[in-house]
Amino acid sequence: MTSDAKQFYETVDTHHRDSTPGALRGEVWLTIQTYQAQGLIRGRRAIDGKPAIIGLIGFADRLKSLWQAIRFDDPYADWWLLKVEEGIADSRTQLLTLQQRMEGLVASNGALEFAIAQSSRPQRVSLQFANPYAFRAAQLLGQYDQLMCTDMTLHHLGIDIPGDLVDQVAGCGRWIRRVFALPQGYHCLDIRRADIQKGTPVAVKARERMGEIPDDILCGNRLPSLRPVAFRQIDSRAPVVTGEA
Repeated sequence: MTSDAKQFYETVDTHHRDSTPGALRGEVWLTIQTYQAQGLIRGRRAIDGKPAIIGLIGFADRLKSLWQAIRFDDPYADWWLLKVEEGIADSRTQLLTLQQRMEGLVASNGALEFAIAQSSRPQRVSLQFANPYAFRAAQLLGQYDQLMCTDMTLHHLGIDIPGDLVDQVAGCGRWIRRVFALPQGYHCLDIRRADIQKGTPVAVKARERMGEIPDDILCGNRLPSLRPVAFRQIDSRAPVVTGEA
């Protein structure tokens, strides 16, 4: 190869590398208006006889072990992540129902024209999570924050709110806390589907700690909609990675 030809190919190769897209980067922020939602960002340690409250940050951190365990074919991690997925979906539906009822009260009050109150100094939180369920939980917390803004606005204006709606709104923070606490029930025991099929000691230990895993999850017929790997039945302890979400 001549020196001119060599220089040409080196130039083409350099241009190709320079024109290849790099890794994707981005920023995600959650803006919180109310103290009720703010308290659920970091939660609370157990103090003075009060139990600990898992916040959004702690929830996201605990999800890491679930996400990683699924990569190594842990069916219990699939089961718990499915509980998280269903818990978030159920809570979002319940919050949406309450928000719609609140907005109905706003629309029916034709005498006053007003906007839903917002904080003069909202808290803006940078979110750097490792999996999509943590971001879904952040959206859930934002939905709760919006409901609290609407509720406090209506109370401030003296608008009548049905008693059952008052009670549901007052207690809906428990729905969020219940979702955030879900990963605590999972124990990382380095277990595989093959262990359960063979009845190994680690499978017995997992059953004692976390219960009998449903058959449809064990065989892969019912799994979380978002997973780091596609499930495929394996016989050895080595994971089979067939694709990544």
